[in-house]
Amino acid sequence: MNKWITSALIVGGLLASQVSSQAVAQDGDKHDAIRLGIDVPYEPFVMRDADGQLEGFEIDLGNELCARANLDCSWVEQSWDGIIPGLLARKYDAILSSMAITPERERQVMFSLPYYNTPSVWITARDRDIDIDDKDSLKGLSVGVQRGTIRDVYVTQEYGDVLDIHRYGSSQDVVNDLKSGRLDLTFEDFPIANDAIDFRKDDSPYKQLGDSIKTPTSIFGKGAAMAFRQRDKDLAAKFDKAICEVYADGTFDKLMEQYFDYDLSVRPSEKDCAK
Repeated sequence: MNKWITSALIVGGLLASQVSSQAVAQDGDKHDAIRLGIDVPYEPFVMRDADGQLEGFEIDLGNELCARANLDCSWVEQSWDGIIPGLLARKYDAILSSMAITPERERQVMFSLPYYNTPSVWITARDRDIDIDDKDSLKGLSVGVQRGTIRDVYVTQEYGDVLDIHRYGSSQDVVNDLKSGRLDLTFEDFPIANDAIDFRKDDSPYKQLGDSIKTPTSIFGKGAAMAFRQRDKDLAAKFDKAICEVYADGTFDKLMEQYFDYDLSVRPSEKDCAK
């Protein structure tokens, strides 16, 4: 009888231990495997190497953030116009794809600390005489923007009554039509224009019109950040901590210098990193 009770207790203990271990493992693994949604291509933030593998600034940064947060991350490609719906539909767990923090998006998703910020620029052919500040002179001209971006919102709001707006699924399609002469100008993210059009060179066939633009904040936001479902506060906190770390030890600067010859950093405050 004592042997039976002892055996039962041992078996019961082992089962309880197994159940407990499984529960701990399940709880611990809750955010171990993370899928990151990203729009491809968006050079030099994300592109493909000769073997078709993803590479670029945001790929390197994302992998570094995941390593610091002890997360096993994978990348899920998603076109821009469906990237927030894809997050909300649980196709991936977070977005790391140069998404600007804006009031409209904050109503749908939760953002991390911003990790970079860049202006937007008007670009046209060098031999074109276009005055972007003279709206009357712009009537009938065509402009290309990537659909659903903050640049699409800005052009629609500020120039929709004078410019013929052409919306594209990717920034590469915009650049292709500008180069082929099917567009008079484009309103593009500075790094994208710089990499794809190289408008800053003296011998470039393209040029910037007017000043670089970062305002109003209601459209352009506070910088680019990761996006999460509103309920995933713990996951967002892990990435916030990792963002603070890569800035604090200089890792962000090293990554930035590999891809850019200008500063796009948005250094988090001590207050933000103390949370």
